[in-house]
Amino acid sequence: MDAGLVRELQRDGRASFQALSERTGVSREAVRARVQRLLEGGRVRIVGIVSPEVAGVASLAHVSLDIAGAAAPVARVAAARRAVRFVSCTAGPRGVVADVRAAGPEALEREFAALRRAPGVRGIEVFSCTELVKDAYSPELPTVGPSALTAADLDAVDRQLLALLQEDGRASFTLLAQRVGLSQPATRARVLRLLEARAVYVTGLVTSEALGVREAAGAGLGVHSGVREVARAAAGLPGVNYVALGHGRFDVVCGVDAPNRTELLAGLEALRALEGVVRSESWVHLDIVKESYTYDLPTS
Repeated sequence: MDAGLVRELQRDGRASFQALSERTGVSREAVRARVQRLLEGGRVRIVGIVSPEVAGVASLAHVSLDIAGAAAPVARVAAARRAVRFVSCTAGPRGVVADVRAAGPEALEREFAALRRAPGVRGIEVFSCTELVKDAYSPELPTVGPSALTAADLDAVDRQLLALLQEDGRASFTLLAQRVGLSQPATRARVLRLLEARAVYVTGLVTSEALGVREAAGAGLGVHSGVREVARAAAGLPGVNYVALGHGRFDVVCGVDAPNRTELLAGLEALRALEGVVRSESWVHLDIVKESYTYDLPTS
């Protein structure tokens, strides 16, 4: 029953208790109690995932860091960078991997320079993402698609609402209205506009423990032909929760989750077996130091 509720919250984090009741066949009172227990226990967080276009993020990259010495201090330095959204110490050929998202190529280059200067870093290898096919925030769903709005289309109130939804995706219209200083109907209209334009997607973030995930890995694929087809096929494989295509050392980079080492291996083998894949390299995440899904959104 919990799993069914979580799936519905991943599809629509702002779904009402009545809607959740109708979709799961559980009474409204039981749904309310279970959702509150999941939220209060920290197993699920309902957050707004802001579109990169709306957040002013135009450049994404996967970075592998070649480390001399211990990886953990380097990972902490990388995690302190605001543009770095994901950092992991790995068992692969590179000691640390990171996901960097910035406003543009120049901002991205500044992040690369900072990572190169970190004590213990001998060098970095960059995979520049040209298309994010599937993002890790919603493993069971394909990417939501680009927003119909951009950062230039938003005013200060819109950005404030997005920032509040990043903190609590289920915040009531009444509470949001109080925070931004508008009437409840005006606030509701603005939030619905942001949702319908895909400027923000409200979903349930579930802890790895609650999902039964015990193992996680990344994989870089070299593709002979049909890169986009390979990326789409990879996104449909069980356990694959992140797929990006681009250029650099790889053509496609994927993330894989699994409940145990056997299923993790099966997931990696399935990626290697995709038609068009001619080489692969994988790395096991030993310690995920940072995993953030929020953007800095100026309100003025």
